[in-house]
Parts: sequence; structure tokens; C-alpha cells
Amino acid sequence: MNRWWHRWIRTPRELRDMGVVGINMRNARYLLPNNPRRLYENVDNKLRTKQLAEEWGISVPETYRVVRTPRDANRPERILGDLESFVIKPSRGSGGRGVLVVARREDGIYYKPSGNPLTIDEIRFHLSNILAGLFSLGGRRDVALIEYRVTPAPVLTAISFQGAPDVRMVMLHGYPVMAMLRASTRQSDGRSNLHQGAVGVGIDIATGVTVRAIRGGRSIEVHPDLKVPLLGLRIPDWDKILEIAVTCHEMTGLGYLGVDLMIDEDKGPLMIEVNARPGLAIQMANGIGLLKRLEPVARRARRFPDEDRAAKIAFSMESFADPAAQG
Repeated sequence: MNRWWHRWIRTPRELRDMGVVGINMRNARYLLPNNPRRLYENVDNKLRTKQLAEEWGISVPETYRVVRTPRDANRPERILGDLESFVIKPSRGSGGRGVLVVARREDGIYYKPSGNPLTIDEIRFHLSNILAGLFSLGGRRDVALIEYRVTPAPVLTAISFQGAPDVRMVMLHGYPVMAMLRASTRQSDGRSNLHQGAVGVGIDIATGVTVRAIRGGRSIEVHPDLKVPLLGLRIPDWDKILEIAVTCHEMTGLGYLGVDLMIDEDKGPLMIEVNARPGLAIQMANGIGLLKRLEPVARRARRFPDEDRAAKIAFSMESFADPAAQG
């Protein structure tokens, strides 16, 4: 691996040589020209995204309830009914903010995946905060989704601490560009948010094999809590994951986007959300700058503007195969 990725401080020239994309370049060159503002509602509103996904035949976690009013939020016992395992999330949330995962219920007490208890009053308070817009983009009033809690495939449960890992795929013009697995740690409290201490694991586009891993900007090879290897893992249903990601481009109309998926042990890959402003830490997880992949895709899209789904996937698998995954 290039040793530059191990250092905290790098010169501008080193960053250019690596093809690192910063926020300003991402916004000016890829996000703004390719993502019309009128289409943001398709992804900024998770309820709308799920409705679109169902119309396009994309598998998503089942929505059990939608909490829309303070009256409903104040009566969580009635809303939750006999549900024992579920996820509560804001429809307009971002970056994992406001997501509450409930793993089980015993004797009227709910428990997080970490084992920490949740009283019904705490759930009531959380629902009220979601409706008030505490977690939403721009502080807008929101609704709360109560949905199916994914049970990860066993091969993924083994590398994530008390939480469900997810896969992030960055796309340009419908071409898969870069992917990573996000696995939770003790520090991240069962959540797969890299900024809260989760692990980012780079994935080879061609094979679905994990090739590199980082935590807090530093390269690692084993999970910090579970002490299990993170590299050389083959992600299940990789072909289907690529297919779902490309379909999300067609579904939303966005040219530059991130697609988040989870792999359920029974239901297979499920699309969790689509992000019109995907973060840039995925470059660190893969040990390569996005520019080295975005530019070839931009040239390809100009040359073949009507390329179909299968051809786009084939191009990305051939062009972005990682040598670390071969053999």
C-alpha cells in the first residue's frame, strides 16, 4: 500500500498525485453539474426514497409505522405495539444522526444492540425530537420511520461490534466508482459512522473482496475490538449489490451519488438510503483518490452516453479491479 496514506499530514503535491478529491472539487466538478436541485427531494426524504425504490423493484427494509404527529409520538406504546426489534430514524436525517436501533424487548424494557436499556419515555423523547427537526437537514420538521431491523449475514456480523455493517457505493453517471464496508466498534456504540469511531474497509469493485481498512485515518488489518481479520473478506451477493446501486442512479436521476446497503441473512441486499452528497473518507479506506476513477468514468460517459446497466457494471469491474484482491 502507498505509505502516503499512513501519514496524517501530506503536501498538496502528494494529494494531487494520489488523485484525492476534496469537498470543493467534489462540489464544483461532480456534485453541482450532475445533481439538479429539484431532484434532491428524491433522496433527502427517506420515505420518498423508499417509495421510489419499491416502484423500481429495489428491496428495502419494511416500514412498520410512520410517526407524523406529536400526538402519536407521545403514545409510543400504541405505535410500537408488539414490535420487539426495529429501527427508528428521521425521514430527513443525514450522516446517521437520529437513528435509534432497538435489538430486543424484555419485560417492557427495550435494549440497544450494545445491551444498554431504553425506557419508553426515552423512546417518546426521541420521537418528539425527530418530529421537531432536531436531526433533519436544515432543521425542518420531520416524520419518524419505524422499520425492519436488518439481521446481517453471519460473515458480516463477525467483523462488526454489536451493530449491522453497511456497504457504501459511490457512483458517477451510473458507473460504480468506489465501495467500502463500514463496521461498528465499541467506540461507535454499534453504529457504522466513521466519524464516531467505526471502521472503514475498502472493497474491490471487481470481486467484492475487502482490500484495506482504516480507523480514525490510520491503516489497520484487524478489528480493534473483535481482533478478527478485516481483509480478504468476500462480500455476499456482490453482483446484486452492483445492480442495485446502478438502478438507484436510474431511479433518482442523480449523476453523482452514494448508495448505502445492508445485507440481511434472509432477505439479501437491502437498499438503506441514497446520498446526494456522499463523503470522501471512502478514499482513505481504499488507498486511492476518487479522481483516478471519476475522470475515466466521465470520459466513458461522454463517449457512450446511452450505455446500459450491464455495460456500466462491466466497465467498472474491469477498469477498477484492485490488485490487492487478485488471487
